[in-house]
Amino acid sequence: MAAEPSEAPVLDTLAAMTAESVARCGLDANSLIAARIAALVAVDAPEVSYLAHVGPAMDAGVTVEQVQGILIAVAPIVGTPRTMSAAAKITEALGIIIIAAEAELEAELEAEEQAG
Repeated sequence: MAAEPSEAPVLDTLAAMTAESVARCGLDANSLIAARIAALVAVDAPEVSYLAHVGPAMDAGVTVEQVQGILIAVAPIVGTPRTMSAAAKITEALGIIIIAAEAELEAELEAEEQAG
């Protein structure tokens, strides 16, 4: 029996692959995110890849200091250009999250003002 068609088949496939990887890896959430961040650095992933990991990283308790430590640890292996590229992309992803959070807070405050 064929699966129902999806409106986002690529995202659905990536989500399924991620869920299977998480289920099988045996790592705690913090270690899993650290490994994923290191892999993203190694492949010079785009900002959107880091953006997809911000929420899970926060949920796992990953700190800015840990991310810096990961960048320091992989720098001798991946090189300065990839390390600097990753630092910029991580900063960009965090900036997007901050902008989104600020917009959400402003919308909530506006709604409260209109209701009250």
